[in-house]
Amino acid sequence: MPIFWLDEDLRFPHPDFANEDGIIAIGGDLSTPRLLLAYELGIFPWFNPGDPIIWWSPDPRCVLFPEDLKVSKSMRPIFNQKKFRITFDHAFAEVIKNCKCSERKGQEGGTWITDDMYIAYCRLHDEGVAHSVEVWEGEDLVGGLYGLAIGKVFFGESMFSKASNASKAGFITLVRFLLEKGFRLIDCQQETDHLKSLGARSIPRRTFLEILEENQAEPYDFQSWHHIQL
Repeated sequence: MPIFWLDEDLRFPHPDFANEDGIIAIGGDLSTPRLLLAYELGIFPWFNPGDPIIWWSPDPRCVLFPEDLKVSKSMRPIFNQKKFRITFDHAFAEVIKNCKCSERKGQEGGTWITDDMYIAYCRLHDEGVAHSVEVWEGEDLVGGLYGLAIGKVFFGESMFSKASNASKAGFITLVRFLLEKGFRLIDCQQETDHLKSLGARSIPRRTFLEILEENQAEPYDFQSWHHIQL
């Protein structure tokens, strides 16, 4: 399959045109309208600093249906003893900065969260589309994650942890919250052992896109989740 180069026009090729690695297009920008269109179509940006923007739609797609969430026995004391305090949308910029600085396997000397991506997702947060989960130990931010809520689908982007089980506690809390709000799906993008242990699984891209097509009938929320504290 050819890889498409984007220009200033606000459009993407259909995800079916992605190559075997899942790359659908290169170029374009990280404007709010383009990012929202991309996620609505099941496409997300992921690229190294200094490189052109690369847009992806992998097949298969790792997702978590909220009702499939698995909570291990080892996590139950974490919640019962209220080891962490968990908030939503209280420190979005701090969460994404920590995700940006976290060392990860296979990412020597840097991260895929560029300065431009940081600015772009903070704009989405200001619009009420991007949300963060913060995990606190006392007054210290020890874990968190962020992503986009579009209709009844949450598109997870990145997470970090500075204390054992912190990011897992944040993720479990988020999934339970989304289940209560009637969300159908959490997009995890790429499958990992960590996500699989929580109930995530890979589905064909076609199935994922069918869910997104149905999700287009759902209205945007455009609201902060700042009032939520667990």
